Amino acid sequence: MSDASPSVVNIGLIGYQFMGKAHSNAWLQVPHFFDLPAQPILHTICGRTEAKTRQVAARWGWRHSETDYRALLENPEIHLIDITAPNHAHAELALAAAAAGKAVACEKPLARNLGEARAMAAAVKKARTPNFVWFNYRRVPALAWARRLVEEGRLGQVFHVRALYLQDWAKDPKVPLSWRFSGPEAGSGALGDLAAHSVDLVRFLTGDEFSEVCGLTHTFVKTRAPGQMVEGLTARVQAEGKARVRKVTVDDAVLFLARLRSGAIGTFEATRFATGHHNGNSVEINGEKGALRFYFEDFSYLDFFDDTLPRGEKGWRRISVTAGQDPYSGRYWPPGHVIGYEHTFINTAADIVRHLAGETRQFHANFDDGLRCQEVLEAVALSQRRREWVRISEV
Repeated sequence: MSDASPSVVNIGLIGYQFMGKAHSNAWLQVPHFFDLPAQPILHTICGRTEAKTRQVAARWGWRHSETDYRALLENPEIHLIDITAPNHAHAELALAAAAAGKAVACEKPLARNLGEARAMAAAVKKARTPNFVWFNYRRVPALAWARRLVEEGRLGQVFHVRALYLQDWAKDPKVPLSWRFSGPEAGSGALGDLAAHSVDLVRFLTGDEFSEVCGLTHTFVKTRAPGQMVEGLTARVQAEGKARVRKVTVDDAVLFLARLRSGAIGTFEATRFATGHHNGNSVEINGEKGALRFYFEDFSYLDFFDDTLPRGEKGWRRISVTAGQDPYSGRYWPPGHVIGYEHTFINTAADIVRHLAGETRQFHANFDDGLRCQEVLEAVALSQRRREWVRISEV
């Protein structure tokens, strides 16, 4: 943050929908809970529709609003460009931010495809500008603690990883054709929207890398009519009465097998058609000395199996992660007073500010992490087309 005051980080946010609200809340709330080396300022929010952008700015406390993102890049007061726009805009915005010498944070997936991700990672590296990807599940307290257990060797050699990300909001064929169902705009469907989280979590938790994958994707509803959609996992929608139906050009569901470099094997499933699951994000890791598992619906709990205990004492333990096990404990409420989804973004915002202020040397996840994830997604898509195993080195 070479151009920034050591006491202030001025933020320019692009986008005001679901993630725009999550990020606005994070920037607004983070100084209330964390003692930070710099004060984050909600400087300017940018959106396509002027009236809506002004309304969101007033609600969340943004000092200024714009409809042209170039105004943020040209403003010397703004230090960080935070991108929550749809996927098709990520590359253009990030490349422009890097060229302007701004720090840049981007929602996941990093890009629509591997080519864009490579260009984005190369741009921030060339510009030597700080860069961040909002893989917010890395900062779930239970998962932050799970990573520490793995690092301490409590699981020993990892044999299996299995991850599910299950939603059901798209199974109604009346859900209208939004950008999330468009290949040119989203890049992919459940693969990039949901499986990207699972891929990143496995990398984060194990410290391992993917070696090869074998994938299957499927689209259940082939066409949809345009209409208006309320963002959210339990969206209530109204399609336009006689609007012409159009082809869905992304996957509704993806399953894939994986081999990791360490020799561990993995199974992954992500879908928007899992009836009964609104946001069923879960991960399990089995090792020689122990195992762990996490369910998003039990946000504050981690299940742990210690296989080093005497035979009569072995069993899954459900541990409440609210009492100091993770890096973010003590920032919110006393032990037993749970936090939630929005706090993962607040935790991320705190770590971004610390990094920009020079308090930490490295930040995870950065654009390189986003690129590694994109390589796996690309290999899964290629495997589906070829109907064979694909090595990550091939993409």
